[in-house]
Amino acid sequence: MSTSTTASVSTHILDTSIGRPAEAVAVQLSARSGREADWQTLGGSATDADGRCKDLPALPEGTTHVRLDFAVEPYFEKKQADAQQDAPANRDSGAGAFFPEVAITFAVVPGEHYHVPLLLNPFGYSVYRGS
Repeated sequence: MSTSTTASVSTHILDTSIGRPAEAVAVQLSARSGREADWQTLGGSATDADGRCKDLPALPEGTTHVRLDFAVEPYFEKKQADAQQDAPANRDSGAGAFFPEVAITFAVVPGEHYHVPLLLNPFGYSVYRGS
């Protein structure tokens, strides 16, 4: 929840290759108070069945930049393993995830809420400020 002195952040992930939420993706939240400041890891969460992180930590007062780190490689490895189990003849090269992680950095101002969805597929991603 944002206050007049802090911002707040939420996120969700949609796997656009299947048109469904991406479940069980670890997300880490970090913040800093200025471009030259060091990043402070605040904690993390994992996406639920709806692809949402409902328990990200609050941002400290004075936060100017936020970083969300999404560990997507384990999600794609599990998805690939499940697909191979269902159809072993259609195996991929097994090279792993093209993007093993996705890091999104954005600026914030106090009193605002920032919902930052990740649209994900095995070979690309996009993000935007949602509502």
